[in-house]
Amino acid sequence: MALFGMARTVVGNFFSRPATRRYPSPQREPHVTPRSRGKLEIDIAACIFCGACAKRCPTAALVVTRAEREWSIDRLRCCTCNACVEVCPKKCLAMSPRPPAPTVTKDKEAFRQPPAGGMG
Repeated sequence: MALFGMARTVVGNFFSRPATRRYPSPQREPHVTPRSRGKLEIDIAACIFCGACAKRCPTAALVVTRAEREWSIDRLRCCTCNACVEVCPKKCLAMSPRPPAPTVTKDKEAFRQPPAGGMG
């Protein structure tokens, strides 16, 4: 009787599609829903460097340096909790639905605002 059960499985697998994809296959677009929070983005031109986002960040992934007008993020520490976006007074932070690119290094992304006035 076990032979008939196994034969049914073999015949079923013979006429069905494979469960896996062949390698290398074309890359699929990741499934992204409109409400997903994937990557923190900043409009550096609108930022006033108040530091409210860095104070509110539970993982200390954000560092704001007012004197140098620099905003940096450690993407591996960011837990995409959206707390920094909610507290930003200028609304220059936003969550993109796309996930960040995979990385193998512990680099921080730094954004600098150019000086407001020119020389002269």
